[in-house]
Amino acid sequence: MSEPGFPAQEIDTERPHPARIYDYLLGGKDNYAVDRDAGDALADVAPEVRPGVRANRAFLRRAVRYAVGGGIRQILDIGTGLPTSPNVHETARETAPDVRVAYVDNDPIVNVHANALLNRSGGTRVVLGDLRDPQAVVHHPDVREVVDFDEPVALLLVAVLHFLTEEEQPGRIVATLRDALPPGSVLVLSHATDDFADRSAAQAVYGNATATLNLRPRSAIERYFDGFELVEPGLVQVPFWRPDSSPPQGSGEIGFYGGVAYRRA
Repeated sequence: MSEPGFPAQEIDTERPHPARIYDYLLGGKDNYAVDRDAGDALADVAPEVRPGVRANRAFLRRAVRYAVGGGIRQILDIGTGLPTSPNVHETARETAPDVRVAYVDNDPIVNVHANALLNRSGGTRVVLGDLRDPQAVVHHPDVREVVDFDEPVALLLVAVLHFLTEEEQPGRIVATLRDALPPGSVLVLSHATDDFADRSAAQAVYGNATATLNLRPRSAIERYFDGFELVEPGLVQVPFWRPDSSPPQGSGEIGFYGGVAYRRA
């Protein structure tokens, strides 16, 4: 495991952090009062947010099962957030026990918690890294310890790109990661949108957070799949991506798109 600890001054508990807000909305306990306040404010202005994050989590599990069922045995999960069981490696190993997973997040609290929870799980690594520096992520020695970029990789960018501004060039970042993947690799991506309702008040909740919320339309999100081939049903609201059962009532209001795509060449 990497990065065993951090001085307290490196952990910002004065401002809400997206990973800890997400944890709170999922019903987790690894969060602070500022995160809970932000989560409550978010739910007040966007009532679909709690079912939305649950639907996004369910999409992640289905997409992981799809990738592993297709033969992929290594996963790079960037922006992993706080561990919520079943974790990616737990979901993957229900299908194939030999799957290896590198978790990457830029929040030291995520890193500490994940290391504590996963320190008995072989074939996983937890890395303190930043999506905004994709080359550093790809070349991190702990990532390289479990991910062989000569073999197909499942790259997970789930509910993370909407925390990047246009100035941070999310399209360039995804392209850099794409170019590090061999043919046969899979991109699993979800992204928040305001296509279904005005969510400017929800964006404002993140004004004091460690990252802003940058909602994008379907057309912009679809461009992140350039160089990949989307599998059916394409880029859709997450409850409608290959659901295990009929999506619950209200699923059409959920402001998350999700898709899975192969890198063919």
